[in-house]
Amino acid sequence: MKQHEFAISTVWTGNAGTGTSAYGAYRRDHLIEGAGKRAPIEGSSVPQFRGDASRYNPEELLVASLSACHMLWYLHLCADAGIAVTAYRDEASGTLALSPGGSGQFTRVVLRPHVTLADASQAPEARALHRAAHEKCFIAASVNFPVDCEPAAP
Repeated sequence: MKQHEFAISTVWTGNAGTGTSAYGAYRRDHLIEGAGKRAPIEGSSVPQFRGDASRYNPEELLVASLSACHMLWYLHLCADAGIAVTAYRDEASGTLALSPGGSGQFTRVVLRPHVTLADASQAPEARALHRAAHEKCFIAASVNFPVDCEPAAP
């Protein structure tokens, strides 16, 4: 089996002067960097956990990974099928259930792609390719919760 390795550096930038001396004494800010990337991703936690709402949080990045993986496979499959996609937008969302002890897990992610085609008569075939894209998505195959796709009519 062929394998690919992926390396990311996560650097905490939230030391407000006393480190983690207390739960409220530090920011959740961090940078996610990769070799050769143009710019880091500014991350934090969700505001409910003392994070900065203007930065991406790990939960959003998980939903974004699922959305982007589906989109890239879908575009590939459309190109192979001779279907010209001229625009693609996904309004994805994820549901995280928290346990009383503070842990939690995703229970579902829903992808809601909106696709524009050069030839509207290909809409039924294009819509069907979402299933194949889902089956090929590396990220969706790696999670233990449902990832549903609800494409809008092209």
